[in-house]
Order: sequence, then structure tokens, then C-alpha cells
Amino acid sequence: MEATKILPVLKKKLAFLSGGKDRRSGLILTIPLCTEQTSMEELSATLDYLLGIPSEKCKARGFTVIVDGRKSQWNIVKTVVLMLQNVIPAEVSLVCVVKPDEFWDKKVTHFCFWKEKDRLGFEVILVSANKLTRYIEPCQLTDEFGGSLVYDHLDWLNKRLVFEKFTKESTSLLDELTGINENEKGSQAEKDRSSESNILPSFDPETVLQTGHELLSELQQRRFNGSEGGGGGTAWSPMDDELLAQPQVMKLLDSLREQYTKYQEVCRQRSKRSQLEEIQTKVMQVVNWLEGPGTEQLRTQWGIGDSIRASQALQQKHEEIESQHSEWFAVYVELNQQIAALLSAGDEEDLMELKGLQQQLSDVCYRQASQLEFRQNVLQSAHEFHMTAQDMSQQLDGLLGMLCADVAPADGAAIQQTLKHLEEKLKSVEGALQSLREKGQVLLDQMSTQTSFSYGKDVSIENKENIDHIHSVMEDMQLRKQRCEDMVEVRRLKMLQMVQLFKCEEDASQAVEWLGELLDALLKTHIRLGDDSQETKVLLEKHKKFVDVAQSTYDYGRQLLQATVVLCQSLRCTTRSSGDTLPRLNRVWKQFTVTSDERQHRLEMASAFHTAAEKILRESPELAEQMVDVEAYEEVETVGKGLLDRLTVPVIFPDGSEQFFGSPGDMASSAEIIRERMKLQIFYLPQTNFTHLSVNF
Repeated sequence: MEATKILPVLKKKLAFLSGGKDRRSGLILTIPLCTEQTSMEELSATLDYLLGIPSEKCKARGFTVIVDGRKSQWNIVKTVVLMLQNVIPAEVSLVCVVKPDEFWDKKVTHFCFWKEKDRLGFEVILVSANKLTRYIEPCQLTDEFGGSLVYDHLDWLNKRLVFEKFTKESTSLLDELTGINENEKGSQAEKDRSSESNILPSFDPETVLQTGHELLSELQQRRFNGSEGGGGGTAWSPMDDELLAQPQVMKLLDSLREQYTKYQEVCRQRSKRSQLEEIQTKVMQVVNWLEGPGTEQLRTQWGIGDSIRASQALQQKHEEIESQHSEWFAVYVELNQQIAALLSAGDEEDLMELKGLQQQLSDVCYRQASQLEFRQNVLQSAHEFHMTAQDMSQQLDGLLGMLCADVAPADGAAIQQTLKHLEEKLKSVEGALQSLREKGQVLLDQMSTQTSFSYGKDVSIENKENIDHIHSVMEDMQLRKQRCEDMVEVRRLKMLQMVQLFKCEEDASQAVEWLGELLDALLKTHIRLGDDSQETKVLLEKHKKFVDVAQSTYDYGRQLLQATVVLCQSLRCTTRSSGDTLPRLNRVWKQFTVTSDERQHRLEMASAFHTAAEKILRESPELAEQMVDVEAYEEVETVGKGLLDRLTVPVIFPDGSEQFFGSPGDMASSAEIIRERMKLQIFYLPQTNFTHLSVNF
């Protein structure tokens, strides 16, 4: 019977075991009757519960029952005594009925318990409270009987509840732990079945053990204090080893500790096995995903795109794939750490399996990581290839735009600047093409090594498309560059022709300027006619050479202007012509021709004048005695007068303009020389012939 089932009855304290003992070491059972009617059923239940507490050894020594009837009626006392015969006849050695003073004297005579000893099976005595010490030591009596034994019924009841709770829980827990431990010793199939079942016991072993230790400590403390004798402090209580079976508590604790230790080992083994199985499961999850969906994702990603936007889209898709793989790689890192921890503290039997799992996981993860890195490198190379191709395409478009634009340079310097710009553009395109080839070759090399990363799939068809695209782009750029080079060469030739055109026009203008300078020099510096015939002849020779130089300059200008016409026709510059250069050249040349002819004529007249005059001078000494030829003098006079008249006449150009040789002073000086020469001729004439001359000086 459990105290919890009759707890309200036990709280009424209808009977109790105080822990006291009689002189025979038998337990003292106290039944304190009260003025109220006592329920025999409740009293019987209480007695049944109390008598179930002591051990059989303790029961064999018998009980001394104290029936406190001082506050009760005789008939109730008698009923209780008779009830003891039915409840515990064999265990009762003595029943002490504590009577009230002089109250039952007459009634006792009618019912003598001692006469009923044989029928009752125990001795019954009526005794006053102060006479109980004749049968029981005072230290074994509670204070209501004048004893010194301290008894707290509620405290006892609480401890009893704790004991029964511990006994119940520990017994149940012990059975559960024993069953779990026994199952663990069975076959592997039984282990698997037991592992699937609930391994957790109904009660927390730590809590139950703590309760037991606290209970045992309390029992031992009470026993120690009780052994000091009946003095102060906690007296002997019914919670000793005889009432609560302290050895039973110790035995339960020992058994519980033993089974709990085994249970902890079982849990450790199961936890290790469960952890190993969990690791196996997670490893297979990682391996299956990487070799399944993860590999399938990479199998579908083999292209390199045909533009920057397409390669960027592929890179974005690859980043999404990498993000999904990162989650599984994080699981791999965690599993690797767990496996490393198990390897450092694992058993010999688990090492091979753990190392195998670790190796399998590492191989799959590293292989997948290598495939991801390879794919990323391919996409990066493809992106750089497309960027270089686009940059080169833009450069070619810009160069083609320059080549297709009309050329209208202002001068040769502008043409040279344009040619330099074209050369720089072409050089930049050449560099871009070289870079494109290098990046294309890197990409082709990567394509050639992709076979080892083909995930068990034939990627030759896909690679062929990628390789063909790479070659196509490079060939297209090469052709476009070649066309631009050809156009640049044509433009260079055209530019050089334009340079020649500008040079011819510039030189033609220069020839006009030179011819103008020759004309100006002829008019301003070529004014001397010579002092004699020899000097005049020299001046005539110089004049011819001077005219030859002017003729060469004019011819050179004409040739340059003819070359400009040819170049304009070649360049199809219909809107461009020589302008006013040719009219200016012709105009200056005509002016020079008129002037040079006039200069030629004057020099010739001067030569004739000096020759005639010098002839007279040579012949005059030889003809001193003879008559001088007057006609010779008249010829000199005529030529001289004609020359003087010529000096006063300006040069009239075709456009009607006029220009004199030299300055008026120069002209006067030349005329003075001629007059002086004519005077000298007259000096040699005979005086008789002066009348025939009509020269006016």
C-alpha cells in the first residue's frame, strides 16, 4: 500500500510508529484515541499501512501497542483492542491501554483483558500514563506520555512520501535501465530495433539519484543524531534502517548507479552510432546532390556566349549555381570537422569507416569545386574575349568612319596630321587584334582541356561550336582589319597626292613671285647701257642669261600648274583648280617679255652706238690729214639721238600700264653718258665740217 492512496487518513494520525522501542527491542505502535468517533475502517487502513513498513525481522520481535484512551470511551477502547486481534494478532506482544484516572474502575471489573489473553493472543494491561515507564523506558516514549522522544508526524509523513516516491521511481527506472542495457547486449537486429524505440527512461536518472542521495543523507544524519542518546537534538525516529530499510535505499542507489553507468555507456555508444549514421546520411546527401543535381547543372552550362551580354548572363547563371554549391560546401566543412573530431576520439573499429567517408566526401567536393573553378575561368576568358572583340569592332568602325568621310584638308600640315591619326588608329587596331588572338588562344586552350571536366559527357559537339565561333570572330576581325588597311593605303596615296597638289600649287605661286621679282629687278637694276661696246656686249650676255632664268622660272611654273590639273583629275577634285595662279603667271610673263625685249633693244642700240663711235675714234688719228667721213658721224648722231629718245619712253605692258627703267636719276645718268660720247665725236671733226652737223646739245 502506498501512502499517497490513503494520505488524508494518514494525516489524521489515527496511529503512528514513533520509532521508540520496548525493552525487548520491539517497536512501539501508538494509537491516540480522541473524543470524536474514530473510524475503524480508517484505523484499520492506517494499521495495515504502518505494519507494512517494518521488516520481517523487526516484526518478529513483536510490537508494544499503546492505546491512549484518556480522551475516549471504554467501548471504543475495547473495540480497538479487539480489532488488534484481527489485524496483527501474531505481531502484538503487549497492549498498554492508557486509562483516565478513576474513570473506568467499575467497567474494568466487567471485562478483564488478562482473562482473554489466550483468546486474544497478547497481553493487555490497563495503566496510567505515569506508570508506563514501568514497561517502557522514558526515552522511548513521546512527550504526551511523559517521555523525551521527539516525533513530528507531518515530517515523518513527508519523508515517507519521499521514500516511497524514490523507491517507486528508482525501481521503475532500474527495470527500464536494465531492459535497455540487456537489449544492447543482444544481436545487431535487436540493437537496431531498440535504437528505433524510445531510449529515454520514464524518469530522469540524475534527479532520481539526487533524491536518493538526499534521502540517504537524511537517514544517516538521523541515525547519527539518534545514537547520541535521549538528550537534545533530533531523537530516534522511525526513518531508520529498520523502518525505511536504509540498506534498501543504499542497494537501490548502488544498483541504480551501476545500471545508469551502463546506460550512459549505451547512450554514448548509441549517440556515437547515431552520430555516425547521421554523418553517413549527410555525407550521402552531399555526395548525391553534388553528383546528381549539382553535376547536372554544370552539364547544361557549356556555352561561352556570342557577345558580352550573353557571357554576362552565363556568368550570372554560374554565380547562382555556385551559390547553391556553397550551401553544400558549407555542409561539407561542418561534416569534415565532425569527422575529424570523431577520428581524434574515435574507436579503432570506427576509424576505417570514418576515413572512408571523409575521403569520399573530400574527393567529390574537390572534384566539383575544380569543375566550378574551371567553368568560372572559361566564362571569364570568354567575357574578356568578347570585350576585346567588341573594343576592336568599335575601333574598326571608327577607322572606317574616318576612311569613308570626305577629305577636305586645308593644307599639307592638316594632311600630315590626318595621316598620323590614321596610322595611330591602324596601330591601335593591330594591337587589339593581337590581344584578341591571345585571348582567343587562351580560350581555345581551355576548350581543349574541357574533356577532362566533361562529367562523363561527350562535349566535342558543344566544344566544336564554341571553337568555330572563336575562330569565326577572329577571322572576321582579321578580314575587317585587312579591308581597313587597304582603305588606309588608298587614303594614304590620296593624301600624298593631295600633298603633291598643295606643293605644286605652292611652288607655282612661288614661281609667280620669283618671276615678279625678276621683272622688278629688270626694271630697277638692269638700267646700265655700258660705257663702251665691250661693256654693252657683256650686258647683252648677262641679259640673255637673265632672260633664260626667267624663261626657266616661267616654264617651271607652267609645269607645276599642269601637274596640279593632272592631280585634280586623279583626285577628282572638280571643284578645285589653279585659281588665279595661271593668269598671274601669264600676266607677269608678258610684262617680263615686253620689258626684256625693250631692254634687249636698248642694249642693241647702245652696242651699235658705241661701236660706231669707237670706230670714228680709232680712225681719227690715222685720217688727220684727210677728210673725215661725215656720214659716219651722222650715223653716230642718229643712233645716239634715237637711243636718247628711247630712254625717255616707258615700257608699255599689255594691260596698258607703263613702267620706266630705274629712277629718273638713273635715266638721266645714262643719257648723260650718251651725250658725252656724242660730244667727243664732234671734237674729232674738222672745223670746216661743223656747219654740216645739226646736233642740238
